[in-house]
Amino acid sequence: MRFFKMKKTLNSLLLINQELNVCVSNNFNKLRLISLFLPLLLLLSITLYLFKEDAFSVEAYVYIQKELFLFINYKLGQFPNTIYNITQLGDASIILSFLGVFILYAPKIVESLLSASLVSLIFSCILKNIFLVPRPAMMFDNNSFVIIGKTAVGCASLPSGHSITVFATLTILLFAFMPIKLLSKIIWFFFIILIGLSIVFTRVGVGAHYPLDVVVGGILGYLAALIGIFFTKNFSPWTWITHKKYYPIIIVLLSVLAITLIYKIVTKNLIIFYVSLISLVVTLIIITSIYVKK
Repeated sequence: MRFFKMKKTLNSLLLINQELNVCVSNNFNKLRLISLFLPLLLLLSITLYLFKEDAFSVEAYVYIQKELFLFINYKLGQFPNTIYNITQLGDASIILSFLGVFILYAPKIVESLLSASLVSLIFSCILKNIFLVPRPAMMFDNNSFVIIGKTAVGCASLPSGHSITVFATLTILLFAFMPIKLLSKIIWFFFIILIGLSIVFTRVGVGAHYPLDVVVGGILGYLAALIGIFFTKNFSPWTWITHKKYYPIIIVLLSVLAITLIYKIVTKNLIIFYVSLISLVVTLIIITSIYVKK
């Protein structure tokens, strides 16, 4: 009797998972290339603003943001523990820890996220090396603003890699769970954008980036997510992750990620690392259980 109940439960979960994945796929299929217009328009607007302000040089780019940077940095810097935890959400390993469970429940999300991550990496590496904007700690007196955590140095301020990662992830979730009704869509859209901005501006709060760095990074993340969705929809390079025979590979990768999180806990001891580790362990247990019962 217990066996049949367990089998019935597993079948019910499987049906729910299939329905969720179909729902996500249908939402992704509704996207059209016109969706790329918004992020491209925003990037063009920022470019025109910089042109108007004659701020294409590094010095001018930094100068026009100095007052706003110091204001945001000071305000957010009054909550060091909170923003230092929140800013870790821009770390890909933390994001993956929370979203790993979608491998089972909505693999289309993970597939699109993998493609978007590659696009994000390309955007980040290429543009950082093109612009070569020094971090705030290299342009301002370090005693004039708040620095939380390790001082960010080097010439890799524009765009913010953390911001690209955050918005790439949130944009995929935005479209994956897009409501049907127009009013709900509007509320959902602005809710996700607000969450994203709240996270990425902590990069200014910890003294690692200028305001435009995170805004541009967020727009690029949004763009990367759309490209990732379109690419995955047309070429399906990651469908292998849905096959149980590859679960051992996924289990190994998630275990390595768990070890990385444990190391972060030992070295930084932040609450966000404990929460992400718990989420990851739960995912590992579920995946391992399903694979063992195959």
